[in-house]
Amino acid sequence: MAGVSAPAFAQTESAEEGDNNVIIVNARRQDETLQETPVTVTSISSDTLDKFQVNEVADVVSRIPALNVQVGGSGAGGQISLRGIGTTNISAAFDSAVAFDFDGVSMSTMRLVQASFFDVEQIDVLKGPQSLFFGKSASAGVFSVRSANPTQNWEVGGKASYEFEEEGYTIGGYISGPLSDTLGIRVAAQYQDINKYVELEAGTPSVFANSGKGLKNFVGRVTLQWDPSDRFSANLKLNYNHNEGDSLLGHSDIDCGPNGVADDVFLALSGVSITSNAVCDIQDGLYPHPDGHPALQIIAPGTTGADRYRGLSYNETNTFFGRLAMDLELNDSLTLSSVTGIVDLSNEHADHFSYVGILPNGDPGGLPAPFSDALKQYSQELRVTSDFDGPFDFMVGGFWESRSQPLQTSQNAFIGSFLFPDSRGIGYDWVANRATKSEALSFFGSASFDITDQLELSGGVRWTDEQKVHRTDFPFLHNALTFLNGIVGGIGLVVPEGYQTGPIKFSDSNVSPELTLKYQATPDLNFYASYKTGFKSGGVDNSILPTAALQFVTPGFGTDAQRQAALDSIVYDSETAEGGEIGIKALVANRSLRINASLYHFVFDDLQVQNFDGAAVRFLTVNAGQVTTQGFDMDWAWDTPLEGLSFSGTLGYTDAKFTDTFISSNGADSLPGTADDVNLDGRRAARAPKWSGNIAFDWGIPMGDNLEFGLNGNAFYSGSYFASNTDFDDFVQPSYVTLDGSVSIGNPDGKWKLSLVGVNLTNEIWANTAGDRPFLPPGGDDRVVTQNRGRQVFVEMAFKF
Repeated sequence: MAGVSAPAFAQTESAEEGDNNVIIVNARRQDETLQETPVTVTSISSDTLDKFQVNEVADVVSRIPALNVQVGGSGAGGQISLRGIGTTNISAAFDSAVAFDFDGVSMSTMRLVQASFFDVEQIDVLKGPQSLFFGKSASAGVFSVRSANPTQNWEVGGKASYEFEEEGYTIGGYISGPLSDTLGIRVAAQYQDINKYVELEAGTPSVFANSGKGLKNFVGRVTLQWDPSDRFSANLKLNYNHNEGDSLLGHSDIDCGPNGVADDVFLALSGVSITSNAVCDIQDGLYPHPDGHPALQIIAPGTTGADRYRGLSYNETNTFFGRLAMDLELNDSLTLSSVTGIVDLSNEHADHFSYVGILPNGDPGGLPAPFSDALKQYSQELRVTSDFDGPFDFMVGGFWESRSQPLQTSQNAFIGSFLFPDSRGIGYDWVANRATKSEALSFFGSASFDITDQLELSGGVRWTDEQKVHRTDFPFLHNALTFLNGIVGGIGLVVPEGYQTGPIKFSDSNVSPELTLKYQATPDLNFYASYKTGFKSGGVDNSILPTAALQFVTPGFGTDAQRQAALDSIVYDSETAEGGEIGIKALVANRSLRINASLYHFVFDDLQVQNFDGAAVRFLTVNAGQVTTQGFDMDWAWDTPLEGLSFSGTLGYTDAKFTDTFISSNGADSLPGTADDVNLDGRRAARAPKWSGNIAFDWGIPMGDNLEFGLNGNAFYSGSYFASNTDFDDFVQPSYVTLDGSVSIGNPDGKWKLSLVGVNLTNEIWANTAGDRPFLPPGGDDRVVTQNRGRQVFVEMAFKF
């Protein structure tokens, strides 16, 4: 287990001179080559990221089998799934099942899929449970991003591109080098401005109908590397990301369901219907998002958007991320490592979650809901790693994390309140403040023992304890709702205005063991078998509606049994995973061909699920049964005998099914435990195509000493899959193929390069997630389908000197 982290200045060098197949990964919190680590990992180099305009998490999908990424939507603001295991985007309470790891700091908020990245050295996708080394919220895998570090010599680089389909431009650059013999610096920044990120259907009642909805991104980073001695090094990274757009809903279209009819927006309590403007074509790349209803443009003072919402949707996220990593060699055999992380994220958005709506006079009829959410996270990890001369090595460590997550939400027009505004002039049903604070502490230890020169046994265990406290209060309720309380009698229909739940607590602890046997048959042939477990913490649902029954969570309001029933309806349990994988990693043909393959079988219990009932306009949050995911992964890379020509690819087979009772919906009567409950036992899990993979080529053709012509291509295939876990007739995304390509001409040393890049040249539109459209009428079956971006064509100029 030698080696802790990449030392000092510059990118990590190849372990063997002239061997293009050596890739350094950090899958076990230490530097190892891809071929020697007994973990299933797919790595994407900075060269590939640059050639194909990979600027965000969703851009990686065409390189990773069974990876699904959705950007946008309410709640979490996005989702990421791997091998059929992921977390719904509509819940801001759930942690991501696929953890994000940015430069050694783990994060579990799914809103990070909206962030852009730049000046990245490498992306690694670790598949399967990774709880031993990455802790909670890595139950399905890890998406790891490593940014570039200072170089040993001064270097300046930059690029500028224009994209023709969405009419956007990107400009970025960096400067890197030594400030002294012991201190290096790297400063990088990128700005992106897209005019037509989302284009609307003709006739959509919106000021964006002709111009489209735009998006702006800025990302900046400062990295300092300090090496005052051979025994100590420190690396500081300060990142800022700003994301601002005209839409949170993004590429969310309306599928008109089996009946093929666009359903009205129906307000159940008032019986009001608003005509839909959906055209029932989810393949045209156009979206039916209206502006806000004229009577709903007044927002309660002091709430999200009160100072900026004027009927137009918007979404703004600011993220600051700081990380300090330090390594101290205590002696020749022991190294102490420290990783300190700070994350400060804030988001504010307002969009029209009816998704459609047009009034009889042609005015927009969108029903707005403004939101704000934030995350402040502080984390500290300490590790001691050994590097003995003998057969035994170990790593022990501890981890602490503190998070604060305030969330403000509201709902509009469920009761048709725009018909009779509140006496205070507010056309809102209610406003809710929700806050969750959590503290996590874990200790872990791992060890490896060389049984022989070729056989290694390694393993470890992590103990985790997490405590969460949630509070919700409702500072505003519409007069009509509180008036109905008096008519209904008893405890009423809704909570009284100003109601506070008080502290609702959740706590859990977990032990996650792991065991691996590795057989290094030759320096170029490695076999491994692993037993792994995973853990994702539970918590308290932060989408609680202000129904009168919520008051039972308050001690003394009802009986102990009533309080427990109320708590059970909003507290969800932790999710666990258990299983194993066997793999082979090989270098053949004089190390010109790398082939890595693995077989896996994992069982996930107590999946955290939140589905949305579009007719009742409410969420169902449960722990629902069991999913078993099994299959195989393969990736390969071949440097051909022809100079400059290489091929690479991946292939994945995924069999992910519900293998135990999985109640995803309470059925038409909305009552649990009745005959019409939906049990998905035996159905395939969502976002799990049976077959997926890609094949790519890279050809650099010399045209003299100072000129090189480049030709690159990538084809990706995905089989069909369900887009949600709600019912047996959920939306099914058919199989599809995407094609990417680029041509370039430039200096072989990268001093300059002019490129033409095409992404998704076939303009394939596919569904990432699907669910009920809010405000459905009785019998309505319209679905919100979140989709990818369409074709993009870039011209780019880059330089480096």
